[in-house]
Amino acid sequence: MDSPGTREPLRIGVLGCASIAERRMLPSMLRQPRVRVTAVASRDAAKAASFAARFGGDPVVGYERLLERPDVDAVYIPLPPGMHAEWTLRSLAAGKHVLCEKPFATTLAEAREAVSLARERGLLLMESFMFLHHAQHAEVARLVADGAIGDLRLFSSEFGIPRPAGDAGDTGPRYASTLPEVAAYPLRAASLFLGDGLRVLGAQVRTEGEDGFRVAGTALLTAPSGVAAQLAYGLDHGYRSGYTLWGSEGHLTLERAFSTPDDHAPVVRIERRRRTEEIRLAPDSHFTNIAGAFARTVLDGAGYEPHAEAILRHAELVDAVDTAASRS
Repeated sequence: MDSPGTREPLRIGVLGCASIAERRMLPSMLRQPRVRVTAVASRDAAKAASFAARFGGDPVVGYERLLERPDVDAVYIPLPPGMHAEWTLRSLAAGKHVLCEKPFATTLAEAREAVSLARERGLLLMESFMFLHHAQHAEVARLVADGAIGDLRLFSSEFGIPRPAGDAGDTGPRYASTLPEVAAYPLRAASLFLGDGLRVLGAQVRTEGEDGFRVAGTALLTAPSGVAAQLAYGLDHGYRSGYTLWGSEGHLTLERAFSTPDDHAPVVRIERRRRTEEIRLAPDSHFTNIAGAFARTVLDGAGYEPHAEAILRHAELVDAVDTAASRS
């Protein structure tokens, strides 16, 4: 394999034919001129062939075979969370850069092992928090910095998704692996607006079924500045996907903050005393943007460390929340 930063477009292999890859990431990669899908792997030959026919590249049966290909510079991993660390480690060992869906790892130890290997091999490891690449959040940050709500006092965020119709009462393994993915969004958003050094004051988790599958949770955190964060997330809720920043002079709310369609025109709502202002923003494609950011970082051969540090910070925060919830 050639050294980083010498080939364009970036040749990407896809490990798994998950729904998120089919619906969002692969169509977005097709819109990125610096990215080319060269192989799609599945354990099902027909599924691999179907994806390859739609999105390009060669169909490959088996993830190991894709990692052996010399025409793959990097891999995108949309596998279930429990498989992320294993296939990230295998991909890095094979000399491939990695863009992995969140949550990147199920434990802090897994995150540390993968980051250590990426650093050792000089490879990019990026967690696919696509929402961070949507322009709406930068605009919210600018408004807050410019004093739109005065001094920030509280950040609150909720992300909840209803169970599919007919699944009421289902507490199977897919829900056990999905809650950490849902929880990751409000946690990462709190870090985005409050910065590093968040401390967990308390957390709670709700379980269902004889096996105690986790279906909902809440967390209370505080930043070094003293600003608090109240977070809620779950899999048995009416849909919510947003956050509010509450300041000394008003509050700012953004809905559809995390699962934002490409054609959605975000509305930032600011309420101050008796006046309400709604600021409509232009649509943006965060999946297309993160695919471009990943390719640009690899092709430029620089800027890997901030992504490694972000993975570790988030894994540490998740670990602290889990520890607090286990004590409640």
